[in-house]
Amino acid sequence: MMQIDRIWEFLQRLPPLTRSCLLTELERLELCGVEMPGSADIQSKLRAEFRKDGTSQSRAGDPARYFFAALEPVLIDGAPEHENSGRIPRGSLAPIWEWISRDLLPTMARDYVEEINKLTTADKQKDLRKAAATFQTKVVKYLENVLDSPESVEQTRAKLATYTASHSAYHDLTKMMCVLRAREALAKFNDALPAKIDKFDDAMIVKVTALLKTVGKDHADAVPFALAMVAKRLKTFWQLIYLATKSAPSKKAADIAAMPYAITVSMVLDQMEDARSALRVALQKNRPMVARDILVTTYDSEHALQVRISELDACAWGTRLINLMDAIAALVEDEVSRFPDEVGHVLGSRSLRGGQSLARRLSSMAWKGRDALNSGVASCMKLIG
Repeated sequence: MMQIDRIWEFLQRLPPLTRSCLLTELERLELCGVEMPGSADIQSKLRAEFRKDGTSQSRAGDPARYFFAALEPVLIDGAPEHENSGRIPRGSLAPIWEWISRDLLPTMARDYVEEINKLTTADKQKDLRKAAATFQTKVVKYLENVLDSPESVEQTRAKLATYTASHSAYHDLTKMMCVLRAREALAKFNDALPAKIDKFDDAMIVKVTALLKTVGKDHADAVPFALAMVAKRLKTFWQLIYLATKSAPSKKAADIAAMPYAITVSMVLDQMEDARSALRVALQKNRPMVARDILVTTYDSEHALQVRISELDACAWGTRLINLMDAIAALVEDEVSRFPDEVGHVLGSRSLRGGQSLARRLSSMAWKGRDALNSGVASCMKLIG
């Protein structure tokens, strides 16, 4: 408590804007799963100073929440250390909102906040959504003009850097623009999808592909976000690659890379990267059972990529997969090595990697012969399913 008091005493000497930005950044880091002893007390003090209701930036009813509502289906938690096609880190929203409110359109933002607060008090939901959509359009149009030169882009990067240490903030801003431009098309696409896709079979793939073509017709750059919405509904996220592999003339990586939705392979690798980050956090927090579940999912995804894409090791996807699995193996090895051999560790069990089971071997054999014997593969998979 004495240390917190000293920190607060120091913070009181900083300009109000700096303290406000600090609050935004602390909230972003909290969303990313970063643990900081004493942060909760500091945040509480800062909220009391800058927010009348003392709530966090992401609470419902906040004007920023209505503004970012269209992004909700593609938001992810965590602090990705890699590209996340079609997805936006939730932690980037607060610094982007601060930048919009303080630097980009301060007067319009102030008017918008006042309007939203009045409509919230009156509980006029339809008018709330309309007001948010109007401000979204204004922001996107203004941004399109602001970001029309390399100099403006660098200035924007520099400004965002005053609100957050995240290196992805500018990229997330451009993603936000893309989603807001296509918000109506993406909303229709999202509503047309089943709440859950238990079986991603040929019939469902045809249906989803038709919906994707509708989005891509007018908003080609928004297709990755539509794919992210599909991934959320799948029983297993790696099944997303079916949109590329099942339409390819062969299993070769080069043929799959030429397919319209080849980006799905990279998106699956993105989620495996997320799993690696989650694994590291689980190990740091001494949660071996959580780590075990993450490993099982990751190994299954690795297996799926290997049996459904041939010549994988010779392409960029394969290189990324190898590096990823090497990093995961290092995490597991470090964790297991902390225990004596006679004690053992749940993460050291060979059963976590199901690749040596009979079903796995038969599955691999079936997929390797898919192009020559489609009917035989179907029978084999049915037998081992």
